[in-house]
Amino acid sequence: MGFTNEYAYNSSAVRDRSIIKNVYLWMTAGLLLTGVVAYGLSSNPSLMRSIITNPILFFGAMIAELGLVMYLSARIMQMSVQGATFAFALYSALNGVTMSVIFLAYTGATISLAFFTTAATFGAMSLYAMTTKRDLSGFGHYLMMGVIGIIIVSVINIFLKSPAVYYLISYIGVAVFMGLTAFDTQRILQMSNQMSGSVGEADYVRLSIMGALKLYLDFINIFLFLLRIFGRRR
Repeated sequence: MGFTNEYAYNSSAVRDRSIIKNVYLWMTAGLLLTGVVAYGLSSNPSLMRSIITNPILFFGAMIAELGLVMYLSARIMQMSVQGATFAFALYSALNGVTMSVIFLAYTGATISLAFFTTAATFGAMSLYAMTTKRDLSGFGHYLMMGVIGIIIVSVINIFLKSPAVYYLISYIGVAVFMGLTAFDTQRILQMSNQMSGSVGEADYVRLSIMGALKLYLDFINIFLFLLRIFGRRR
């Protein structure tokens, strides 16, 4: 009888699982960790001096972030749950290190405005993706081309130093990552509907972390591009 009750409980728990809900929990946790690390470092002048005056430390953190994203994207389904969790947490913390400098470059009011605008924009695009009957899968190719274009033009503008190009990239960047937010949300929702009740616990967590990483990156990029746009008001 005890085995029957336990089996019934576990079956009910599996049916009630939702990858999409878990994705947002993981994403929120990642953003919170990034914010805590960034604000904590910015509040410590000696640590900030170490980051600013040591290019190896700063760019080392950026390279480590890129490596973690690539590794998670390619290998997460082969990683242990503990390894995937640690990698996502480490990435969020490292991003907090590199983003701590925004507290020196922008006012608190500008950062707050950019963050809340990002949250509203991200929420609106996620809601659209969850409620629309339009299939957004066809836009994925064009959105990735947009990301590649932004990267190439940004590198070129390092040498051109054109303010007009700088702000044009920022506006296009917001538009592209808004589109990616809707695209990624719809894909995660489809995956959630198909797999939430059928995958094992380990894969459930791995898929949730992978989805959270995608939406985390969308959120952060919208925030950074808006920060560049609003920063001109200083």
